Amino acid sequence: MAELEIQYATSADGTNIAYQVVGSGPVDLLHVPPGASHLDLRWDEPRYARLLRRIASFSRFITLDKRGSGLSDRTEPPTPEQQVDDVAAVLDVVGSDRTYLWGSLDGVTSCLLFAAAYPDRVAGIVAYAPFARLRWAEDFPIGVPDEAVDAMLELAASLFGRPEALARTAPSVAHDEAYGRWWARSQRSASTPTAYVKFLRNHANTDIRDVVGSVQVPVLVLHRENDPWIPVDLGRDMAARLPTATLVELPGVDYFPWLDGVDAFVDAIARFVGGGHVASDIDVDRVLATVLFTDIVDSTRRASELGDRRWRTLLDEHDDIVRSEVDRHHGRVVKTTGDGALATFDGPARAVRCATAVRHALQPIDLDIRAGIHTGEVERRGDDVGGIAVHIAARVQALARPGEVVVSRTVTDLVAGSGLAFESAGEHELKGVPGRWEVFAVR
Repeated sequence: MAELEIQYATSADGTNIAYQVVGSGPVDLLHVPPGASHLDLRWDEPRYARLLRRIASFSRFITLDKRGSGLSDRTEPPTPEQQVDDVAAVLDVVGSDRTYLWGSLDGVTSCLLFAAAYPDRVAGIVAYAPFARLRWAEDFPIGVPDEAVDAMLELAASLFGRPEALARTAPSVAHDEAYGRWWARSQRSASTPTAYVKFLRNHANTDIRDVVGSVQVPVLVLHRENDPWIPVDLGRDMAARLPTATLVELPGVDYFPWLDGVDAFVDAIARFVGGGHVASDIDVDRVLATVLFTDIVDSTRRASELGDRRWRTLLDEHDDIVRSEVDRHHGRVVKTTGDGALATFDGPARAVRCATAVRHALQPIDLDIRAGIHTGEVERRGDDVGGIAVHIAARVQALARPGEVVVSRTVTDLVAGSGLAFESAGEHELKGVPGRWEVFAVR
């Protein structure tokens, strides 16, 4: 059967991403599933298969297994940055230039970040049961308290691969033995207990409140009124933060969309992708990017000590090293600044790793740098970039001590699960930028 055909796309780092294409409708719709999934086994559950076939009846439906799960390479659970790469790889190989994206849970994050970074490639987004942040904070009182989140993660670990988990996420089928057996088998086939909880923990620790405002494309936010897993208030909050969002609250008591209330769910998507919601005024020169500023420590003193000719030679070596490392980390050098550089990246983890790599690579030529990194909306002006995100990155860089890489809180919020470690460098006022900003040094 066509829906069982599995193909593979190769992501930017060589990871194989399993995907399948079903249907031949007039629009492309790509689904990024929540957590761990299994492309083959989802078709074994009649209600899930019906949902997929209905969507494939009005679209060319593209769906995938995220890295670390299902039929894709079993790597560590992906960061949002890696998921963006994987979405791009699949869209490239299937030849989709303008695509609707449908994300569930952590899949929503990758869809929104992809659209913010590549607005010209996305026609619109269906965001199911989304949240910009999960955990409670003083500036996020609707969040779930830490102890409750931790209890959810412990419960997910203890009930992994067991049908008893359905009482918490899908009460309408909690006593359906056949469904319970399928669910347990699918979960065990898609992941492992450790990896599954890592998927959930990484997403629970992610905060995208500072970047969702950069999404320009239309977004349909769908959330169950009685969602037993993700409180509907979080979906309402997400819709309020997105400049082009429409919120539809659906009936039903289950988290999974293919169960109770499935017809209302599919009908909402069909209207959205068939109703001409594609934004006509997208500014393709306004995108989400991570900005890296570097600065050579004591450059004036070193230039005076070495003299113009030797200093120029050393600067040339510096520029070559910076360009090499930025290229290796899939970034772009916007310009060198005489005693430093400005570069942009599609993802924050790449920028952090690039900055630390540059710092180490410059040590043999006896140069030290300080670096600052921020993720936000930039304006592309030919080969140059501007905008508030560039100014913030420059101000963050000015706070770094010699040999230090300092990042904004926005960066730390986006790299949960990346293995990067930070320590707070305090709150600061950034010249020309409103409010106080907490920054972090890379450890």
